[in-house]
Formats: sequence, C-alpha cells, structure tokens
Amino acid sequence: MDTIVIGGGQSGLTAARALKNAGLSPVILEAGEQPTGSWSRYYDSLTLFSPARYSSIPGHPFPGDPDGYPHRDAVVAYLQDFADSLGVEIRTGTRVTSVEAAQGGFAVHTADGQLLHAAGVVAATGSFGNPYVPDLPGAFTGRTLHAADYRNPKEHAGQRIVVIGAGNSAVQIGYELAEVASVTLATRYPVQLVPQLIGGKDIHHWHHTTGFDSLPPAWLARIAQHTPVLDTGDYAAALSDGRMDRRPMFTAFDGEAVVWSDGDREPVDTVIFATGYRPDLGYLAPLGPIEHVGGISTTHPGLAYVGLEFQRSFASNTLRGVTADAEHIATPLAAWASGALAAYGL
Repeated sequence: MDTIVIGGGQSGLTAARALKNAGLSPVILEAGEQPTGSWSRYYDSLTLFSPARYSSIPGHPFPGDPDGYPHRDAVVAYLQDFADSLGVEIRTGTRVTSVEAAQGGFAVHTADGQLLHAAGVVAATGSFGNPYVPDLPGAFTGRTLHAADYRNPKEHAGQRIVVIGAGNSAVQIGYELAEVASVTLATRYPVQLVPQLIGGKDIHHWHHTTGFDSLPPAWLARIAQHTPVLDTGDYAAALSDGRMDRRPMFTAFDGEAVVWSDGDREPVDTVIFATGYRPDLGYLAPLGPIEHVGGISTTHPGLAYVGLEFQRSFASNTLRGVTADAEHIATPLAAWASGALAAYGL
C-alpha cells in the first residue's frame, strides 16, 4: 500500500482526505471501534469551547445551529459521518504497536499480529492516549485520577476535591463538581479568564477574522504565557462567590492530605489531574526521536505528523485547524510515496 494513517480521529480522517485528494490510496488504522478518535471517552458534560461554525472541518459543516456549542456526543456523530463520506479504507480495532524503517518505506506492526508495509506513514494519534501526570513529592492515600478518566460528578458527591490545572478542562470540571462537592483549583499561576463573547461575537470569530488561528508557535510563545480559559461569566462568578476557590499549587502529598504552600495540611478525598497530555507516539520509538518541521519528519523521508499541538499554528490540533496541516503534509508525502513505489515496485 502507498500510505498508512495511524489514528482515525479528526487528524487521521483529515489526513486521509488530503492524501486521497493528492492521488494516494491511504488506509487508516484506528485502535478504537469507531473512527471518531478520543471524543467518546471525554467526560460526559464536555462541550466544545468554540461554536459549530468555527469547529467544523472545512467542506463538512456541523449540522444544526452554527452558533451553538456542540456536545461531545454530537462531535462523535459528526466525525462518524465525516468518516463515512471519505471513501477510504478504515480498519477499526487495529492498534499499531510499532513502526520500523524498511526497504522502500516502513513496516507497521499491529497488536493482532499483522505486518503491513507502506511507502509513507502519517502519525495522527493525537495525545489523549498519553495523559500527563506530574511527579509530586510525597505519597497520597486518597484517590487520584486524570481528567482523561473523569466522567461526571455523581460519584464525587460530598467529597473534598482538589483539581490540579488552570486550563479550560480544569475549570469546567471544577465548576460542575462544585455543584456537589467542595472544590479547589490548585494552580501554579492565577487562572486567566477571558470573555467568550467580545463585541457580541464569540472570541473564535475574532481568531478567524484577525488571523490569530494561523499564528506560528514561535510568535505565540511571545504573547501567550499561559492557557486562557474562555468564560461567559459563570466561572468568574463561581470563583468570586466561593462556590469553588483557587489556591497556589500545594507543595506535597502527605498520606490522606495535601500540604498547601502556606504549610496548611488538609485532608482531601480526591485529586484530579487536569494537567494535559503529551503526544501519543510510543509506537514510533524504533524510529528514534520525534523531529519534524511543520509535520514533515526531518529524520525519515515518508514519515509525517498531523494533530500535534501547535504543529504549525495555534489551531493545529483542533477540528477547524487540522485540515491546513493535513494538506501541508499531503503533497510532499504523495511525491515521496509515488517515487518509492516506482523505485521498489511496491
């Protein structure tokens, strides 16, 4: 085969479309049972932070109200519909365990014992499968979980909970837990709330019209030190009236308690790490370090990446932004795959 796309979420699906449009016949390998990526595994109340009109994959608009904020399940249905429209081979239930260099391209190994060869490979597995949990001093005897494993507030009713993190997911989870539990956000810097609406329009309208979405990572690093949290006013009110509070990050675990920066030792029931993710690319270990420019590998011709955070822009790993990155890698990958196929008779 000419190209294998590893991962069947938004990144893999858009990559496959771009590769097909470039004249290739990509095969998508997806570990899950649906070509919808990690969306079905997010917490129950998750809604997009951007309205449908600014969350759609170009050429495949979200159904319904373009100014509404799609729920997790709506995104799952949307991606399934997009997958069905592509006309490419999608093998679900196929987890890739390793990728090795081989004559004319790559050898792809799967958990069920398959060995597949391709001239080109696109790594499009995102990061949800690799949640990041920082190593903190001390030991904790209460319950810990990452935001990736959080589902809903029901099982936490009446608890004392600390949510670690200052991003959108941390605040959204903390806010809904505060309805049934006592919640503190533990952060290394103050929560940076920004208005969801500016001048009567969603902030993503301004991201789109000003070109902010396309800013390169090197420029973003100069102007955005911390992740902003989009707020309609509810989060600010909850922090102001004490429904949830924010404290500087605690310094250590101590049995059933956390030790706050002022030395106060407080017993807590559950600590939730809303501390983000790292690229889920362990299967590429045989190829060595991840080195790329804009998603094009600088170490292995024929290898490309789609869906990495800030891969080429602010919007790189979003529904609205991943298409530009997919199209960026498709043309050179098609040129490489065609040459490799001709040279090695694949």
